[in-house]
Amino acid sequence: MSNVSFEEVNLMLRLYELRRDSRLRQARTWFLENFHPSSAEDMMQSFPQGSEDNTSVRMVVSYWDMVASIVNRGLINDELFFESNGEIWVVWDRIRNIVPTWRAAFKNPMLFQNLEETCTRLEAWREKKAPGSSAAMREMMKQLRPKASSA
Repeated sequence: MSNVSFEEVNLMLRLYELRRDSRLRQARTWFLENFHPSSAEDMMQSFPQGSEDNTSVRMVVSYWDMVASIVNRGLINDELFFESNGEIWVVWDRIRNIVPTWRAAFKNPMLFQNLEETCTRLEAWREKKAPGSSAAMREMMKQLRPKASSA
């Protein structure tokens, strides 16, 4: 295990405390249960700007992007962060196919780059420790997705 400082642990605990905010907790729960768009167009149609669902998406994605920017700057040791923060990877996995469209639309190639960089390292770290775990997690999440209703 790598050495971590008191400041890193304190920052981790502060970020965890932010996650306990009731509105952010509600948004995170909603996101994990309901955010499964197949494309950027599907996302905009299913969660239109101004809707409560869109607010939840923005809260969750911006929270984890902010956290990723802190981790990417080395303010929290990667291993310390990766050991107890798998949710960030789930969020990235849900948006990763949409991000290129957003980057093009906003003409911002840096959009969610912090999230992408952190999750790329997290996945590599996890695969080194537990080979095949990322594919298994993706498969499990796929099976947990709500089935499309046939009317």
